[in-house]
Amino acid sequence: MEYFEIVDINGNIIGSASREECHRNPTLLHRVSHVFVFNSNYQLYLQKRSIHKDIQPGKWDTSVGGHLNPGETHEQAACRELAEELGITGVLPIHLYDYTWRSERESELVRTFKVVYDGLIKFDKEEIDEGRFWTLEEIQLAIPTNILTPNFIEEYNRYLNHLG
Repeated sequence: MEYFEIVDINGNIIGSASREECHRNPTLLHRVSHVFVFNSNYQLYLQKRSIHKDIQPGKWDTSVGGHLNPGETHEQAACRELAEELGITGVLPIHLYDYTWRSERESELVRTFKVVYDGLIKFDKEEIDEGRFWTLEEIQLAIPTNILTPNFIEEYNRYLNHLG
């Protein structure tokens, strides 16, 4: 069984709970790293979540996202998830911002990073059904169509606000 560290609003570890508990109880705040993968043409890579995922199956989502393993930093998790989900190694994620995401099912303390990458992407077919680079215009047009996860839409809007 997979366990996550439970944290307070400041990221201090206050306990642990199973993945299942964390995804059924929004009072259990746990840590997550997200990475936006851009290419040099400023297109953003999105992944289509596996139809077998327990949350938002079959929807387009942030380039990379994952829970922290016990004892792991956000930076370590970002690099691990880049390698596991997209086969990307040897890059240094740049920290953008932190925020708290809350839904009816869960609460996450998210640290968001970005990388620019033009190499080969080999996504994990167990986790991801497909992936591709999107123009920012394509993303804007997709927002009202219900093909993107609500979490990604929130994340994308935060990113645009972060840019100013």
